[in-house]
Amino acid sequence: MYTLYYLPSACSLATQVVLHELDQEVDIIDKQKVENFSSINPVGSVPVLVDNNRTLREGAAILLYLLDKHPNTMLPATGTAREQAIQNIMFANATMHPAYGRLFFIAQNISDEKTKQSIFEVAAQAITSLWQVVEQQLSNQTFLGGDQPSAADILLTVYSRWGASFPVDIKLGAKTQKIVDAVVLMPSFQRALAAEDQHSAA
Repeated sequence: MYTLYYLPSACSLATQVVLHELDQEVDIIDKQKVENFSSINPVGSVPVLVDNNRTLREGAAILLYLLDKHPNTMLPATGTAREQAIQNIMFANATMHPAYGRLFFIAQNISDEKTKQSIFEVAAQAITSLWQVVEQQLSNQTFLGGDQPSAADILLTVYSRWGASFPVDIKLGAKTQKIVDAVVLMPSFQRALAAEDQHSAA
């Protein structure tokens, strides 16, 4: 069984969804309930995945580790399809995730409300531009992974939910919105949300 350290609704949610898609058992632990979490991850971020005696950090690296370890249809084994799938994961993790991260930084570090709202709007425009890139990539396919959801689709769906926490207008294209709606309805996604809710209530 895996152990996954998480924060509610954070990017660690995507890791849990992927674990369910791979039919793997996982015990989730809210990092806020862990004393000295920095001893587990010195930078303090989630996800952190423990696999027996191995501790893995960084979301994209964890996903690639899991997808290489367990048979699945989310990551092709070879060729250009695999290269594109990895590129999609990296775009989600290294480009879209930090773009949303700026919203959290603004909320926590800027006190003047007028200035804060102005910078929020600039950050939201940048995020909307990234979603337009996703929309263009979907011109000839249903999901970034082709005909079925990939790890990148799951990551992007998790990130898309963060905008609702801020006074911003982030626009998703019609095809992108279909991805988000479809991924949220996946049994694995609903199971992960329920698990987080259950642990939060405990």
